[in-house]
Formats: sequence, structure tokens, C-alpha cells
Amino acid sequence: MKYVLVTGGVVSGLGKGVTASSIGVVLKACGLRVTSIKIDPYLNTDAGTMSPFEHGEVFVLDDGGEVDLDLGNYERFLDVTLTRDNNITTGKIYQSVLEKERKGDYLGKTVQVVPHITDAIKDWIESVSLIPVDGKEGPADVCVIELGGTVGDIESMPFIEALRQLYFSVGQDNFCLIHVSLIPVLGVVGEQKTKPTQHSVRELRALGLTPHFLACRSAQPLLESTKQKLSQFCHVPAANILNIHDVPNIWHIPLLLQNQNAHNAILKQMDLVRVAKPVDLREWTRRAETFDNLTKSVRIAMVGKYVGLTDSYLSVVKALLHACIACSFKPSIDWIAASDLEDDSAQLNPEAYATAWKTLKGAACVLVPGGFGDRGVKGMILAAKYARENNVPYLGICLGMQISVIEFARSVLHLEKANSEEFDPQTLDLVVIFMPEGSKTHMGSTMRLGSRKTLFQTPDCITSKLYNNSKYVDERHRHRYEVNPEVVGTLEEAGLRFVGSDESGKRMEILELPGHPFYVGVQFHPEYKSRPGRPSAPFLGLIMAATGQLEAYVHTQQNGSI
Repeated sequence: MKYVLVTGGVVSGLGKGVTASSIGVVLKACGLRVTSIKIDPYLNTDAGTMSPFEHGEVFVLDDGGEVDLDLGNYERFLDVTLTRDNNITTGKIYQSVLEKERKGDYLGKTVQVVPHITDAIKDWIESVSLIPVDGKEGPADVCVIELGGTVGDIESMPFIEALRQLYFSVGQDNFCLIHVSLIPVLGVVGEQKTKPTQHSVRELRALGLTPHFLACRSAQPLLESTKQKLSQFCHVPAANILNIHDVPNIWHIPLLLQNQNAHNAILKQMDLVRVAKPVDLREWTRRAETFDNLTKSVRIAMVGKYVGLTDSYLSVVKALLHACIACSFKPSIDWIAASDLEDDSAQLNPEAYATAWKTLKGAACVLVPGGFGDRGVKGMILAAKYARENNVPYLGICLGMQISVIEFARSVLHLEKANSEEFDPQTLDLVVIFMPEGSKTHMGSTMRLGSRKTLFQTPDCITSKLYNNSKYVDERHRHRYEVNPEVVGTLEEAGLRFVGSDESGKRMEILELPGHPFYVGVQFHPEYKSRPGRPSAPFLGLIMAATGQLEAYVHTQQNGSI
């Protein structure tokens, strides 16, 4: 196994995840099989209980793993299916070591960070890197490892020591270290500054790791003089200093690396030149150029709780991008804080209230994504009602589907107290209930998680046609509440259609509103499986409805032409 380690210095948030994914793309384009591991040095066992404001979205894998959003980047860029073990956290490592200690595996020994924690890290990396993630048999050729955080952080020290030992044990032909750093430009001076990177590399070398490559983040392309200075003081050949400057869209990053001959340099470092094929990034080039050349845009109202940090809905944003490009449009997302739509906001902040409603009414479609807690729920209900009554295309995901059920029950069935058990456990009109198998005492990994089968109840529905007339779909879930099975019949009698359910037939998964251009709610999270070139079906339907393409598409599907 060959390992590519991507570390970061100076500041966090430099785009190590995109850099690591792009390195994987160029190696895959050379005919190599690639897998990836993300190391997060925090003490949480996984990302499941972390606030989206704190750490961005929680990405869910097929096996139900709740992981860092960078694993979403890996899956989208490399088109692989990762496992929960591909995300290593300090919490997981310490938990596994302490379990062994309690069982007596270290009997008689003093359990220490070195060697027991570092050995556990190495063993985890070496075992997980052998798991095939691309649908083929046998291990991959290269494992790209991203170390989260910044070099010098106290919490990442055991991982750096373990990676130093791994480098020593596998040999220099099997290990490549790429250090991502920032080259800032001070406004007053206007000069590209290398000192932060010099200090970062010095810190890394003091810990026993010397980078083979520098991936330098900057606003503008690096000057040759800057490269020479970095080479001289960081002990890295000038040819191995890669510049990842700002680009119009992230699909250009693999092309940037190719243009700087990064693939050949990395292949040479890992002695893979003989087995690799000539790099083929024609599909990526087409994808990047297609996006750059789009002129028309479609306005999408995203009504959510965590709109203050766009990374909270990263996969949703990417799924919208994939769908828009398939429809030859650029996405123009209007972020609306759901609480700004509420009547209370009209009194407390009339300007924000007026802006939110103006934005909502100016959008071509409405999307209500997932979330937890009752903040903003009234605003989401108002958004769903607006979309339903005004024939505006609507997609509700997870909580967004439950919101549409609550709104329909209140407005059409006149059940004014209709609500979810999550928001009002005492209401007599529970249309959304807590799932029986859920836990009310423990939060982590207690939801209905991972890939589950949804069966279509009828082929005569928009969603089935969007899924190419499939009898069922496998999509990823993350929820602990569901539509109350006891009210399904009443809702359907009033006009709402539940066209998809789980294998028991009792858990509702997809709803549609007949006679509406596009009013769809899904209990699962289709955004997690959306890929460039293979957009998620519900998102594609939303954008086609917003741009006037859905009717022709559905007609074509009806006739079996596609």
C-alpha cells in the first residue's frame, strides 16, 4: 500500500479536504485505485452530536456512519463508497484502546500514548486502507490520508507521531507527504509572504516529518521568486511546490494539479511511474468548462435553520449544483433564515422579515432541508404553505418532509394543533411521532441511519419516473421522527399521496401532492449520493420543475424512451 499524507499549516479551513480529494482524482486519472482516510483529532467518537455551526454538516455513509463533511468531498470527487472506519477520531482510538485495557489485552503493562495509542492509530490506518471502496475486489493502490486541524495543535500530536512511525516502517518509496499552507498577501505591502509557511514546515520537521510537496493556497498564482524562496527555506524542490490559487469552481483544482505536473511528481516519489497510465482528465475538463460557460441561472430559496454557515448544508448545495448543471443552469441560492419568515420577526425585526418574504417570493423553487429542534419551524411551515398554495416547486428533505405534513394537516385538515412530537409532545394531533426503536436517553448513533430501501407504492408518480421507473431506491437516512402511520389514511383522503414507504409499508418515505407542478417530500437525504454527472433524482426534479423542463422529461419517461 502507498500512502499520501495531507497535512495543514498556518490556519485551518485552507481546503485540505478539497486538496486531498483532488490529489486522489489525478491519481485515479492515472489508472490507480484510490481510497481515503480522514483523521479528526477531536475527542468526539464521531460527528453525529456536533452542531452544524461548530463543524459544518454531518455527512452520512451507507453503513450509517456519521462523519466529517470531507468524506462527502472524497465520495463525490472519487466516486467511492466509504465506511465509518474511514473517519478516525481521537475518541474512536482511545475508546478502542480502553476497551482492550478493560478486557486485559495489555495485562501487566502500563498503557501509554506511546506506544499503545500510536500503535492503535497505525493498525487502524493499515487495516482500513485495505478495505475496497470502489466496488472492485482487493485493496486500492493508494490511500490518501488527510490529517485534520493544524500542525502544532496539541490534540494532533499522537497522530503525527503515529504517522512518523508509519513513514519509517513502510519506507520512503511508499509514503508521500504533502503540506498545505497559506501564502498571504498583506494589503499594505502587496508582497506574497512565505514566513508563515516557513514556520509551519519547521514545526513539522521538528516533529519528525519532512514534506515532499508544498501545496500553497493563495489568492493569486505564486510568483517564481516566491517559489524559489519557499524551496530554499523549506527544503522542498521548486518543482514540488504546487500552487492552489483561487479558481472559479473547485472542479478546476485537479486540472491545476495536472497543469503543474503534480501527478508525475507524486508517482515518481512513490515509485508508481511504471504501473501508472497517462493521465486522463478530459471528463473533469469538460465538467469545469461547462460550469464556467453557463449563463442562465435559477433562483432557489433555501429555507433553513443553519443558514449562517453554508457548510451546514454542503451536500445539499453540491446536489443543487449537480442538478442545475444537468439542466444547463447555474444555481443561485437565496439563503433564508426560517425564523425571519415568522410573524414574531415582523414585530422584532421588520426589515429582516420583509427581506425574507421578498426573497422567498422571488425564487423559482423552495427547498426546506433537514434539521433538529423547534427554532425556525413556524417559518418553514409558512414557506411550505406558500409553495403549496402558489404552485411553486417544493422539495422537503427529512424535516422538510415532516414540515409539509404538518402544514397540510393544519391548512387542509384544519387540525390547528397538528404538530410533531419533537416540537410539541403534548398535542392531541400528532402527525409526526418519535420512532419506537429510537433512544430518548442517548443521542449518538441512535437515529435511523445509513442506506435503507424505499419501495414505490405506485409507478404512476413523479418521483418514480425521476428514479428511472425503479421499483425501489436505496438512499441514506438520518432521523428519529417519522410520519404517524395512524394519520396516513386521513392525509391521503384529503389529497396528499404517500408514494414511497419502507419495506414494512408502515414508515412513509416519499410524499407528493397531485395537481401541483412539483411538491415532493422525502424522509431520506438524497443529497448524500449525488455525484457530478449523476445528479440526485429529487434535486433534478426540483430544478427541472423550476426551469420548465419537468413535464417533457416525465412524458419521455412515461413512454419509456429513456
